[in-house]
Amino acid sequence: MIGLIQRVTSASVRIDNDMVGTIDHGMVALIGVEKTDHSGTVARLLERILGYRIFADDEGKMNLSLRQTEGGLLLIPQFTLPADTAKGTRPSFSSCAPPQLGGELFDSFCTQAKDAHVNVACGRFQTDMQVTLTNDGPVTFWLQVNNPR
Repeated sequence: MIGLIQRVTSASVRIDNDMVGTIDHGMVALIGVEKTDHSGTVARLLERILGYRIFADDEGKMNLSLRQTEGGLLLIPQFTLPADTAKGTRPSFSSCAPPQLGGELFDSFCTQAKDAHVNVACGRFQTDMQVTLTNDGPVTFWLQVNNPR
């Protein structure tokens, strides 16, 4: 499972011109589900996202996590993240989770995130979304968790 996280000053997601999620200062996480992912990878990636220290402390160093700052978390399903782009000019999606598994694991991710953190908004799997964000820094990290059993 992959999380592309971005520190933001604000972010939102719209579906069919309806605002379905918005946050102020916090993090946007694009979530890519691989075909070998399961509930263990969901829990592990969520723990990494909530605990990853990308926010400035009083000395301006990236020492604080989303959990510590109580910032917002906007989760966006991003099926293209696991694509294989190693060769050619067209990505291969063979490592991506099939739609049913991807949807189930993304929904589980959102549910667990809402149980673990105070301010969580989510996009919708297999939906055309318009995501707007202001990247703060810019600060962007690629987090990938292997498939623990």
